[in-house]
Amino acid sequence: MLNKYARGFFTALFTPLASWLIRHRVSPDAVTVVGTLGVMVGGLVFYPLGQLFWGTMFIVLFVFSDVIDGIMARQQERKGKWGAFLDSTLDRFADGALFAGVSIWFFTGGDNDAIGVAAVICLVLGMLVSYIRAKAESLGFDANVGLAERAERLVFLLTATGLVGLGVPDVVLLVVLVALSVASCVTIAQRMGTVRRQSAAAVASGDRDRDLDQDMGKDT
Repeated sequence: MLNKYARGFFTALFTPLASWLIRHRVSPDAVTVVGTLGVMVGGLVFYPLGQLFWGTMFIVLFVFSDVIDGIMARQQERKGKWGAFLDSTLDRFADGALFAGVSIWFFTGGDNDAIGVAAVICLVLGMLVSYIRAKAESLGFDANVGLAERAERLVFLLTATGLVGLGVPDVVLLVVLVALSVASCVTIAQRMGTVRRQSAAAVASGDRDRDLDQDMGKDT
């Protein structure tokens, strides 16, 4: 949802930086890798140390690499599938690091097991959301629907974590994580339902084509 409405804004915002990187012979793949490493450092180093605000600020410096590498690839007219594969794979590492970092802190120094459990649930459900779309597309279906896509999960997680790092009560983060879990479950159901309908339509279309071929065979 956020991808749909924010894409144009962030493309315009980061296009000058993407053009500058291209002029200095930086590849989109390098931006993808560096961005992922930065997010992982924020999630697995800052968060477990309880530095929720500064960890979030550090992550924000790198999290937009997804937008920048895409702009660079389009400007260079890269048509291969490697970049998309690399980007999607490293996104899973980044997402895992963020939710794992939150859970580690709240299971230890943060002393709030409920948030730790909620973060783990969000991590698992988020992976399922992404997997369902990837599997659907590998089978020729379109599952790009749902309430809680990656952009929504990151925005709400980082906002809530940063605010808690500034002193907002922990319950705010718990509420956000529970809401993300529910939204992820809804998204999973939406994507599975969408693929089910497309599959049924494809089967029905195949049956109609077979019946038509049989009727034409009878006429000859």
